[in-house]
Formats: sequence, C-alpha cells, structure tokens
Amino acid sequence: QVQVVESGGGLVQAGGSLTLSCRASLTYFSDENVAWYRQAPGKRRELVASFYARGVIVYDDSVKGRFTISRDNAKNMVYLQMNSLKPEDTAIYYCNSLPPPPEESDEWGQGTQVTVSS
Repeated sequence: QVQVVESGGGLVQAGGSLTLSCRASLTYFSDENVAWYRQAPGKRRELVASFYARGVIVYDDSVKGRFTISRDNAKNMVYLQMNSLKPEDTAIYYCNSLPPPPEESDEWGQGTQVTVSS
C-alpha cells in the first residue's frame, strides 16, 4: 500500500524545469519500489521513472536524459527533477509504488499538473 501527496507542478515554457515532490505515507517506505507516472487527457497512464528499493533506477525512453528520480527514505519523500521540458510532457503526474495499484483504487493521490507551453 502507498498513500501519497504530490506537489510541485505548474506551468512552464518548453525547455524549462520543474521539481516534483511526493510525500508517501508508508510504514516501510524504504522497502517499497517507488515510481512516477503521468497521464495526459485522453491517454493512458504511463510509467515515467522508477526507483527500486535497492537503488536501481529505470526511466522511460521519452524522459531519459532529461528527468531524474530520487528518494529520501528518512523523509518518506520521492522527487522528480524535470529538465528540458517539452509540450508532450504535459500531464498529471502521480507517484506510487511499482507495480502500482489499479487506477480505480483510492490509493492514488490527486496528482500534480504539469503544463508545458510551446
């Protein structure tokens, strides 16, 4: 189970940067694989970046080289540093475990909106 609150989204121009934050309420946060997901209107929710409990990091090809996922186990926090943003990055960004709960689950946060203008 993962219960999260995402923040840090906003409106930026293409090429700009944002840092997203996720506060996770978990008893054993350090044992969880955590990840960032995003969902644009009318599109499927997709996996963006993963940070496994033992340190393995995996990025989707669409963000590789531009985004950096990090975590602070002592603070139960997950971050996503996003650089060189593109309009196609526009989406609601969510954090959760990997594998995630069903989209219908109440274990998702509200997400944080990222809008990248051209």
